[in-house]
Amino acid sequence: MLKHLIDRPITVTMITLVIVVLGIVSIRLLPVSLVPDVDIPYITVQATSSELSAREMDESVLKPLRQQLIQINGLEDIVSEAKDGSGTIRLTFNHGSDIDYLFIEVNEKIDRSMSSLGDIARPKVLKSSATDIPAFFVNITSSVAEPVEPQAQGPPQQNRSLSPSKRTEPEAQSDLFPVTESFSQMSRFARDVISKRIEQLSEVAMVDVSGLVSDEILIIPDESKLLQAGMTMNEFESCVKSSNIRLGSLTIRDGEYRYNVKFDSRASSSEDIANLWFKKEGRLLQIKDVAKVVVHPAKRTGLVRSNGEDAVCLAVIKQSEAKMSDLKSAMNGLMDSFRNDYPQLSFEITRDQTQLLEYTINNLLQNIVVALLLASVIIFLFMRDFRSPVLVILTMPVALIFSMLCFYAIGLTLNIISLSGLLLGVGMMTDNTVILVDNITGRWQREGNLRSAVLEGTKEVRGAMLSSVLTTCAVFIPLIFMSGIAGAMFYDQAMSVTIVLLTSYIVTIFVIPVYYYWWFKGSDGFRPSPLLEKINFDEPIRRWDDKLMEWFIRHRPVAWGLLAVSTVGLVFCFLEMPKSRLPEMTQTDAIMKIDWNEHISIERNTERIRDLEKKLTGSVEQMTALVGSQQFILSHSGDQGISEASIYVNCKDAGTLKKVLGELKDEVENEYPEAVYSFEASGNIFDMVFARNEAPLVARLRPVRNREVEVEPLRNMLSEVRETLPGVTVADPPVKTDALFVADPDLLALYDVGYSELVSILRNSLNENRLFNIVQGTSTVPVVTGSNAAGLSEILHGTFIEKKGLDGETSRIPVSNLMRQTFAEDLKTLVAGPEDNYYPLALDVPSKDVKHVMAAVSDVVRKNGDFEVGYSGSWFSNSKMIDEMIIIMLVAIILLYLILASQFESLVQPLIILSEIVVDVSVALLVLWIFGVSINLMSMIGLIVITGIVINDSILKIDTINRMRKAGESLERAVIDASSLRVKAIIMTSLTTILAVCPFLSRGSMGADLQYPMSLVIIAGMIVGTLVSLFVVPALYYSIYNGRKKK
Repeated sequence: MLKHLIDRPITVTMITLVIVVLGIVSIRLLPVSLVPDVDIPYITVQATSSELSAREMDESVLKPLRQQLIQINGLEDIVSEAKDGSGTIRLTFNHGSDIDYLFIEVNEKIDRSMSSLGDIARPKVLKSSATDIPAFFVNITSSVAEPVEPQAQGPPQQNRSLSPSKRTEPEAQSDLFPVTESFSQMSRFARDVISKRIEQLSEVAMVDVSGLVSDEILIIPDESKLLQAGMTMNEFESCVKSSNIRLGSLTIRDGEYRYNVKFDSRASSSEDIANLWFKKEGRLLQIKDVAKVVVHPAKRTGLVRSNGEDAVCLAVIKQSEAKMSDLKSAMNGLMDSFRNDYPQLSFEITRDQTQLLEYTINNLLQNIVVALLLASVIIFLFMRDFRSPVLVILTMPVALIFSMLCFYAIGLTLNIISLSGLLLGVGMMTDNTVILVDNITGRWQREGNLRSAVLEGTKEVRGAMLSSVLTTCAVFIPLIFMSGIAGAMFYDQAMSVTIVLLTSYIVTIFVIPVYYYWWFKGSDGFRPSPLLEKINFDEPIRRWDDKLMEWFIRHRPVAWGLLAVSTVGLVFCFLEMPKSRLPEMTQTDAIMKIDWNEHISIERNTERIRDLEKKLTGSVEQMTALVGSQQFILSHSGDQGISEASIYVNCKDAGTLKKVLGELKDEVENEYPEAVYSFEASGNIFDMVFARNEAPLVARLRPVRNREVEVEPLRNMLSEVRETLPGVTVADPPVKTDALFVADPDLLALYDVGYSELVSILRNSLNENRLFNIVQGTSTVPVVTGSNAAGLSEILHGTFIEKKGLDGETSRIPVSNLMRQTFAEDLKTLVAGPEDNYYPLALDVPSKDVKHVMAAVSDVVRKNGDFEVGYSGSWFSNSKMIDEMIIIMLVAIILLYLILASQFESLVQPLIILSEIVVDVSVALLVLWIFGVSINLMSMIGLIVITGIVINDSILKIDTINRMRKAGESLERAVIDASSLRVKAIIMTSLTTILAVCPFLSRGSMGADLQYPMSLVIIAGMIVGTLVSLFVVPALYYSIYNGRKKK
């Protein structure tokens, strides 16, 4: 085919242009996202009930749900956590399960359980996806303390003059008005306008909001006026409820016409409630005569603060098919529009997840430019010609654009994973072009016939080049068989590397020879450029190569010894080196999660966060605090309780961040010694997808004698573990001390007071006695009664239950007379799994000490006798991942052997070539160890990469030796001559690959740190691999075939 194309350069050019045009169109149509759209096999069930304690939540809600959900097929693990007022069940399924179907099945199981869960709201069911990770967050704060009056489109104006007393800014500091009027308006505006405007962007899937303030209509009865009117609290509540009755409708026929008559006595505003008439003892009264009706912000269980101010936080979720660059530009444009239209509001984008994608794209462009320049310089110096580098420069962009066309054809997206595959491919795609141009030039110089040199030179190396491409692809394809999310995600990387290498091979074989012939056909022979004639690397390289090759032939045991030492070193390094899931990455932002481990109100929680914010003023670029429970639909903030908080800090550099986190740590430890805190990475897309935020080792302590985990036996158990492991931090269990008010049944019977009546009066004192809801516009406003009591003492001693005696007289019974106070200590969080309740003891130990610590803990538990123990943690998942990567490497080596055996028609020669992998991998691991890098996902990918590419030079070398032996040369002469013939091409290809990867050795940012281990492995492996290919592999070949008869 090539001999027909070589005379038709215009046809080849037109076909190439068609591919380029289609590729450019495909680039514009390709979706760009952070990560591939894969289902994460987790489903979360969230249940809330403010009336239930942690133990009641676990026993009456989570346990029935667990019993139903554990029956679902494909369930790998189930873990529930119960806290006061809330509970969470996390379901982990086998990878590959149909999450959409399982989501439906989980909802069906919950529906079946609702009858046994009591009077709680239906639990929410959330499924996870990689695309659910917010692209960024938007914090909205008020710039001024004035009501928001936007210039263009303002917030919806509702009927605010509904209460007898209007709100003022000083009142905002009271219990009834914890936030300002301007913040309340901003909250409604963010919910009704800003979030909807953002969701209208075609690139946005949804906007998840937290920090909102909702209104509530509070009716505060005046007990003295009620007493004068002869009305009890129950009668008053019944009167208010009667204003919310739908009477239905009637149909009246009048001749040929029909009329619908509707009756609706529902109150639609606080003014309706305040003006409601009722009749008591012959007197007509209105609600406002005996009670005060106010509209105020409902009691908050959580809030958001941005840079020290109350804020509303919006999490922006990208459409899976949208381009990230389009989303970012659209959001930036919309934010600019908001800032112009609503100058009273401040909009700030934080936690930008697009930075890593931008870094990857910029690295790809940088790598292309660097690879082109370095490859051109190397070919320019070695070939001593100005035209040869242009052929290499032509290959890379054409192959990349061709690859984009293939991406679009098979449905791949541009994301961090697929771009990392392109980055790897860019460093390797010039190798074939260099080999081909060098081989054609060499034959032309030896034979003098350009056409024959182009045709025969291409034919001579196309088989070896195809084997090199296939062997490189073969080491990536097994990545898709990794279990879990990693396998699904690295499918994109394997496919992108395969596509890039195959397209570059096609361009090299069918385009480069045509242009080479067309460009040089007017020349009598290949002549170096006059400026470079004095630069000649050929003779020195061949001279040194001949000497070293002859030395290795004479000292063949050195090659075998090197192979043996490398084998031992490989095993030793793997066993002794530290292992982790991901490399350590430089962070400029982080999240501190705090559990105050005390029963504190949201107001007290906020005060503590304010104190921490003051400490950080001036040290951070941006600070966002999520205080208490959050309103996000998706679990962006985890399952926080009222007495918990998380602080996000963003600093200008890693050093400042380290200092800030130290200050936070010291402040919390010194001021709040009971608090439990932890630090988490923020903005790391890989941690969000892969990590479960587990400790390296978690000992699951299950009680043997009792079904429930009790505090005192657990404390004794942990004390024994602490004594056995003095070097390991064993934290005390987080406990709470509840003040319990127990109703006395004898006194209730004596005063003829029912439990429901007592509960109602207590809720009324806490402003939580909800009567009904009214609808105002797009929102629902609850109507509650309350007494506006200030504290516990006032509630107990100042709250009365009114009862009418037989004589008609009303007596007032203090609530304090009907209850007694006691205290109880219990675990703050109750954890359960398939094996029922257990306590998760998190142990932060190095990976090398995990087995020793497990044995010690098991021994302590066995001697204690009150518990049994099981283990989980990131050490197990990391070990599983490393083991899978090893299996993948072994599978890749088997594939390499099969490909090489079919090419060389030999069972021995593939083993000679593959022996190089042992030396290269052992040296690469040693280099990682020296530089303090662990064995992790990225370094393992680097090892897999070099497994495929370092043998390319050996393939070329062995193929050339076989050809020369078939041509009649002796074994020794063929080994030496093949080395001299291919040494320049091998050095050139190795240098282009090594130098193209060198820019990734820089560190200091998250993206650079992610690429660093892989780059280090590739560079070390390629340097050693080049030397092994040049001298060790031919020496092993000579050692095996020496003395054999040539077939």
